[in-house]
Amino acid sequence: MRDLRISVTDRCNFRCLYCLPETEAAANFYRHQVMPADALSAERRTYQWKPRAEILTFEEIERLVRIAATLGIKKIRLTGGEPLLRHGLDGLVAKLAAIPGLDDLALTSNGFLFPRLGRALRQAGLKRISFSLDSLDPANFKRITGRDGLREVLASITMARELGLEPVKVNAVVIRGVNDHEIESLADFAHARRLSLRFIEFMPLDSARSWLRDLVVPAGEIRERLRLGRDLQPVSSSNPSETARRWTFPDGQGEIGIIAPVTEPFCGRCNRIRLTADGKIRTCLFSLTEHDLRPLLRGGASDGRLAEELRNLVGLKEERHHIGEPDFVQPARTMSCIGG
Repeated sequence: MRDLRISVTDRCNFRCLYCLPETEAAANFYRHQVMPADALSAERRTYQWKPRAEILTFEEIERLVRIAATLGIKKIRLTGGEPLLRHGLDGLVAKLAAIPGLDDLALTSNGFLFPRLGRALRQAGLKRISFSLDSLDPANFKRITGRDGLREVLASITMARELGLEPVKVNAVVIRGVNDHEIESLADFAHARRLSLRFIEFMPLDSARSWLRDLVVPAGEIRERLRLGRDLQPVSSSNPSETARRWTFPDGQGEIGIIAPVTEPFCGRCNRIRLTADGKIRTCLFSLTEHDLRPLLRGGASDGRLAEELRNLVGLKEERHHIGEPDFVQPARTMSCIGG
């Protein structure tokens, strides 16, 4: 394991169809799918945020990262929820940037608050950032995210480049009947802006439990559509744990990647573990079991005891997920609460 993803909050200021679909637009979309009529009822669209006392402090996160770095963790990515909702995040970034042994310190954000906070994060030591951008059409963007925030996300992309957070990455979750008609335009946007764009298959991590396989646009279909009129060149990688298959444009400006956990799983080469905002280790995005470190952190456990626990938990990492299989069970918590 070399990659630790840390959720700093379970809260989010967006209500995306594929994560926290609480808007009427989301309900209207899911009502047209083949599912029970109450699949997106108000009860299923709500989630109780964790109280502040249960959320790890920055000092607790820093301590765990220091220990993890001694065990071989090289890459840290801060996630949420929306991580920029966590007050004073630049302070945590500064703490983590000072830890010996880390090669990378990145952040994933919806981009809405980045224009206000980006400069402080960069000065604190942030090295890279990824933004969510599921549509270039303002109306469709609002339909997907529940917020009128496209302008802010585009401004964030521009600012990130100005701050030298290269390569600037953009993630687009593709859902059939929602934004699959924008695949080509998103790819051309990445080319024009010299971005690294990642198309991500729709995964069963929504709070409404309304995921359907029919809504997944397979990686193979995305590839075939992008090849039409674009002489994309495959990009080789020396990192065997990389989740995306990548291509670049003939002029070398911009890059396309496809992350296909549903139709082309990469479980066998996964080197990630996750720490939730309330202190639980998840050895897989789709884990049904969480391992609580908060009692040890707050109960006087030594660094050695915590290191031993992390070693033990890594040994419990699942062989693979079971999406699409009869025995698949969706995790109790959504992507917002797990940390992407």
